[in-house]
Amino acid sequence: MSDFLTWLDSLPGPTLYLVLGVGAALENVIPAIPADTFVALGGLLSAVGTVSALGVFLTTWLFNVASALVMYRLGYSHGRMLFETRIGHLLLKPHQLERMAGFYARWGLPAMFLTRFLPGVRSVVPVFAGITHQKWLRVAVPLALASAIWYGALVLLGRWAGENLDLLGRLLGRVQSVLGALAIVLVALVVAWWWRSRHPPRE
Repeated sequence: MSDFLTWLDSLPGPTLYLVLGVGAALENVIPAIPADTFVALGGLLSAVGTVSALGVFLTTWLFNVASALVMYRLGYSHGRMLFETRIGHLLLKPHQLERMAGFYARWGLPAMFLTRFLPGVRSVVPVFAGITHQKWLRVAVPLALASAIWYGALVLLGRWAGENLDLLGRLLGRVQSVLGALAIVLVALVVAWWWRSRHPPRE
């Protein structure tokens, strides 16, 4: 990570903001890319004056929220067609999709808010919100609010760590371990629901 930080620090201000923003945005497309790392490193660089903490926060937050809403829109426009195919039925049968739509209608606001703090899971939830045709405002508001809280906290964490990259790495690792464990539990519950709901209830 130190080599990556050195490379980031060598970039001119506008380019650095762009790299941090794109890095934060990619997580919604490729969940394996950790947006949290880009945000925290941006906060660390703000402590040494390369960029401003507010600039890092706004750039990463706006890019991340925008990419999440793009994925939501793609799910809204094309997701239903995928699940009408044979391959789509292997993933979710029509009655499962309807149950998911009912879940989003009832619990969508708190679910989308809370899952924005969980790595991996946060990139999937907006897509299925689109597939189940949730209204844009019901998706955008909790998503943007939770991301603002989380990214603000990460920027402050990076800034507080100052130039101590090892300290930032340890703190970020502990936070991600806890949130990752919660994400695994949530995924296990979803898989259990998927398995039990494969066959619709008998009349």
